[in-house]
Amino acid sequence: MAYSEDHIALAAEYALGTLEADERAQVETMMAVDPAFADIVQAWAYRLGALNQMVGSVEPRPVVWENIRSEIARTVLAQQPPVLADVVPPPVPPVEAAPPEAPLEQVPQPEPQPPEAEQPEPTRSGSDPIPDIAPVFMPQVHAPDPEVVRTPQVPIADDTNVIRLEGRVKRWRNIASAVGALAAALLVTLSLQILYPDALPGALRSPPRIQTVEVKTPAPPLTAAAQYVALLQGQGGGPAFILTIDGATKNFTVRKVGATPEPGKSFELWLISDKLPRPRSLGVIGAGEFTARPLLASYDSEVVNGATYAVTVEQAGGSPNGQPTSAPIFSGKLIETVPPSQPQAPAKK
Repeated sequence: MAYSEDHIALAAEYALGTLEADERAQVETMMAVDPAFADIVQAWAYRLGALNQMVGSVEPRPVVWENIRSEIARTVLAQQPPVLADVVPPPVPPVEAAPPEAPLEQVPQPEPQPPEAEQPEPTRSGSDPIPDIAPVFMPQVHAPDPEVVRTPQVPIADDTNVIRLEGRVKRWRNIASAVGALAAALLVTLSLQILYPDALPGALRSPPRIQTVEVKTPAPPLTAAAQYVALLQGQGGGPAFILTIDGATKNFTVRKVGATPEPGKSFELWLISDKLPRPRSLGVIGAGEFTARPLLASYDSEVVNGATYAVTVEQAGGSPNGQPTSAPIFSGKLIETVPPSQPQAPAKK
């Protein structure tokens, strides 16, 4: 199943532990029904787990927890709807009963006030039975006026796309931060592996590199002043060719001594050695008395010194396939004819 970038981002954030509760529940449900998605989450957890090994645990200060509790309490209080307080009407004072009517002659007259405190007082008829009662204002509840124009409600804009975009931006920001931190950790790990490998734990140390070097001792080269010769002869014992090799240049010369080629045939020289998989052709021997070739320069001195040199009869122009088509009729090995020059010892004073 191909997963989108959102699925991979969810798996990475789940491994980081930055998802909310509903998103974590969604990821856990997907992991339970989709083993492949669970493997992606495990892969992210393994990649990001190396960061925990590089960073030690840090105990936060007590003030951090206090700030978190205060912020949670303030957020919960802000999310609660405001509660309207019940309006308690003012208490109604008790109304005192009016005293029974008394004869006019028995109504007590008010005493005169001192001149300095004398105030005008409304004259009240003696026949008024209602005593002085403090006025009481009772709240009245009016019905709503239908003529009042209500303010139309502002339509609520659909911000679902905005919230979704903010969620994606947040998710990719977290992934970018995690990848950047992982790259920095890998860079630090590689630097420590190169400069200070002992500072890393054993699981992160690179295994020691063992390099096997095979040293081949070259065969002693032919001495520059040495000369080698081989007598190529057949079963009858008489020499047919004389092969001479110069030790300095490895050029060889073949001199025809007693061999006569058949009409329409050619003599071809071969180098045969147990160090080579098959015989190597050194060319066709010419019709003249001497034939010189520089073909031995590409061979080692050990091969040249220990090889057997043979001559076969081939068709005119040599073997067509690079292999001898008949058995050798002449063969021989090199022998040293001129010893190499010895270095002169320094003169003693």
